[in-house]
Formats: sequence, C-alpha cells, structure tokens
Amino acid sequence: MEKLRIIPLGGLGEIGKNMTAFEYEDDIVVVDCGSIFPKQDMLGVDLVIPDITYLVRNRERVRAFLITHGHEDHIGATPYVFKNISAPVYGTKLTCALIRGKLAEHHIHNIQLNVIKPRDTVQIGAFSVQFIKVSHSIAGAVAMAITCPAGTVIMTGDFKIDYTPIDGEVTDLNTLAEWGSRGVLALLADSTNVERPGYTMSERKIGETFHGLFKDAKGRIIIAMFASNLHRIQQVVDNCIEFGRKICFVGRSMVNVTRLAMEIGELKIPAEVYAEVGDLDCYNDDEIVVLTTGSQGEPMSGLTRMANSEHRKLQIREGDTVIVSATPIPGNEVMVSRILDQLYRCGANVIYNRIADVHVSGHACQEELKLMHTLVKPRYFIPVHGEYRMLHRHAKLAQELGMPEDHTIILEMGQALELSEDEANITGPIPTGSVLVDGLGVGDVGNVVLRDRKHLSQDGLIIVVVGVSKETGQVTSGPELISRGFVYVRENEELISGARNVVMDVLQRYDRIEQSDWTPIKNGIKDEMHTYLFDLIKRNPMILPIIMET
Repeated sequence: MEKLRIIPLGGLGEIGKNMTAFEYEDDIVVVDCGSIFPKQDMLGVDLVIPDITYLVRNRERVRAFLITHGHEDHIGATPYVFKNISAPVYGTKLTCALIRGKLAEHHIHNIQLNVIKPRDTVQIGAFSVQFIKVSHSIAGAVAMAITCPAGTVIMTGDFKIDYTPIDGEVTDLNTLAEWGSRGVLALLADSTNVERPGYTMSERKIGETFHGLFKDAKGRIIIAMFASNLHRIQQVVDNCIEFGRKICFVGRSMVNVTRLAMEIGELKIPAEVYAEVGDLDCYNDDEIVVLTTGSQGEPMSGLTRMANSEHRKLQIREGDTVIVSATPIPGNEVMVSRILDQLYRCGANVIYNRIADVHVSGHACQEELKLMHTLVKPRYFIPVHGEYRMLHRHAKLAQELGMPEDHTIILEMGQALELSEDEANITGPIPTGSVLVDGLGVGDVGNVVLRDRKHLSQDGLIIVVVGVSKETGQVTSGPELISRGFVYVRENEELISGARNVVMDVLQRYDRIEQSDWTPIKNGIKDEMHTYLFDLIKRNPMILPIIMET
C-alpha cells in the first residue's frame, strides 16, 4: 500500500503562513493558504507568503484547496497562489466570501469556490474529507478529518474549546471522539497557546466586560479590534442596542468585512443602529461607538490616524473611552506601545488587555489540547502552527499523555513525512521558504535587495557622478557628490570636498578613460571612499558611482 505524504509548506517554526499539502499516489490536497506579517528587517515588504515551488511543479496533481477559516494567516496568500494553480476551493460560507473578495481585488475569476457546512463530507480523488466544527475567533472555523487508503489524519486548524460561544455552536467533540474510536493515523494540532496552562477564556466574557464599560462611559467609545472577529463585533452591536448608541465602522478592512458579513447573514446590525462616519456630528458623544482597525498599531490604520490627528473626520480627544481589544502579535509590541502612549497624550481613557478582560485568545490552552489528544487518540502526532519552542512543548505534552516519543514528530520546513500504520519516515528535501510581496512584485525582492535596503536605512547613500568625453577620454564634469541619508552637504563641506578629492585621485590614475576601464574605476572609487569616510567619521554609506559619456 502507498504511504501518505504530509508536506508542510508553512506554519512550522513560525506563527502564520499556514499551508500543508497531503499527497497520496497521484492526488494532492492542500490545507490552508496563508500569509504572515513581514519581519522588522524586511524593509518595504508588504506581505510574506509560502514558497509553492513544489505545488507548481505538481500543479496537475493538485485536486483541491481546503481552508480551515478566514484569517489572513490561512487565506492571505490565496490571490498569489491561485494565479499559478487553479483548483477547487472548499470552505465555510464566511471563509469563501472572504476569499471571493480577495480574488476579486486581484481580478481572478476562474476559481471554483465550494461552500461547505460542518459535518459535510466531500470526495476529492483518493481523499475523503469531513469538516468538523471548532470554535475560534472567527465564524466558520472547521477542523478536518482527511481520509485516504493509508489512514485518517485529523487537522485541527486554529481552535479552542469554548462551551459558551456567541453563535451557540460549540466545538463538535462528538465527531472528534467518533473518529478517535475508529482509529486516527495522525493528529496535526494547533500549538499557538501550548505554553499556557488551563483553559482559554470564553468569548462571552468579553461581552460582559464591554457591558460594564458601556455602562460607565460618558463620551464616545472607540474600539480597535480585528475586523474578522465577527462574534466580538456582534457583542459590541448588542451593547449599542441596549445603551442607545450608534455604531460606525472606520478602516478599509473593517468596513469591507462587516459589509460582507451582513450580506451573508453572519452579522446582524439593525439599520437604526448603524451610522456613517460623516453623520457622527449629528449625535451627542454619549451616543457614538466607533469600531475601527489598528489594534496592532499599524501606521495607516484608523486608530493610529485618529490618535495622530491625521484622519479626515475623526480625532481622539479628551473624554473618549478607547478600547484596544487585542493583544500584540509577536513583533508588533513596539507599535502597540507607541499608539497606547499617544492615546493617553490625547486625554483618552484607554482600556487594554492588561487593565481589563477586553480580549481572549482564539487558541486552545494546555487543558483543551489534552482533551483534543484524548478524544482523537492518534497513532502519530505532528505539532503545527507555532514557533519551534511551541512545537517542542506540544510534543512533550503528547508524551505526558502517553504518546510514545518516537510517535511524536517535529517536522522542519523542507521535510516531508511518509506515514503508514507501521512506520513514519522523514524524507526530503522539499523546496520551501518565504516569498516576499512588495507592491505588485511577487518574489522579486530577495536577500540581496533586503540587504541593500537595510544598508541604505542605516548608513545612507552617496552618489558619485562623473562626466567623461567619448572622444578624448578625459573628465569633462564632476565629480559631483550627492548625499541622501548620509550627511547634510551644506554643513559638511570639508568632508564632501575631501571625498571629492579621493575620487579625483582615482580618476587621475588613467591617462584616458575608456569604457573598459569603468568597472575598475567604479570599484576603486567605492573602496577608497569607504576607507576615507570610515576613518574620518566611522560611517559606511552605500556608494554608487555613475560614469556618463558626454
């Protein structure tokens, strides 16, 4: 019998960029298609997506994309991937609606989106896939039971076990237990919160906190959160109804997602409660609630622009109650701290997670993970969706529950796992990594470009322009030195004059400058100017020599 191959293309050793391929004989199904925020040293990069070289090479065998839920770390790469690989997509109503919006933005119209419901089963080539309801911080999240002749794999996606969810649809523990009783070959489970003991707090607790804050607030209430957390938005709307306030949405993603959610019935907002941002002046401050983006301190978000008085129609002012209903994503802590400080400077009453329960995670803590393992009873366990320390801790947790150490497998990017009832073998290498998206360019920014951007950001640039006669080979103009981000020329004339002399010294070594001499001349200018500037002021700018024929 053929073995099942599990090929992680993202989501291992990192939070985000989730993508895993399952391969059996000639069939491949792919679970999730996510992106990740660029790291701080990825200057100018907008988005990071998985390297799909393996899928492109095998595109004729890719039968479907199966999407667990609609967060960016699970659907953010869809427009870029689907330009190269066209295969049917399966997801719940909200998930498909969010993907459809992304594809429309990128003018992609040839993708078949199939809306499924929890407990639906679909047959895709050699695979049979059942979708299983789980709780998360977005509506429509599902786990999957992926079955092929080699066995069944349970992929949890992002989940927590919330016994009092806002939509009343709890995690389907019965179906998970049924699969456990039949026999599960492998479990791939979310590791994001494995370091946290106990249970994740219920989303309903946030509604109780909001109720108290609404009751006490005297002026405007401004709430920053992720646009995709529709259950939390619904709780805000319910409090607006109870306390007689109007709700207004600010920020492109907040407006787009809430409009879409209302169209498909996932969000219910009475017309009399809704207000446009341009109409807020018609209401008293104690009648207004603004729901906006910016919980991560993003520079162009609604909350940041309001705090910095850069928004056309709204500014944070004294007396406002500002609720930041999120915790910083790793790497965003500095930006979040900066926006919190600015909100205080504006005189607002600022509420965030260290002060009150205004955010709960959408991921399972240790006791919930233990319950998942106990119900599913897998033969093998592969921790996913987490940085390496989280994967390692999750493997240890499985071993504490009785899983043999050689049946807990921590995969690295670039490895594939071949599974059967009798054995598990790690193979590879598989081409994996990160593709950087910058504007409309996909993959055209690499290590060399990032290195140059970092160099420019730290030390600046000096452009050296020299004009040379085509007929005589003599210098006709320059050298002219242009400084950008290095020094202010007018205040450093002596330094610039000395650098110009260094360039002249290099040029004077040649009786006649031919095109064949340009490369050694440019290298000489760079080397000697680097030495001169570093010896003088201990700086190392990028030096760009330009020789022009006149």
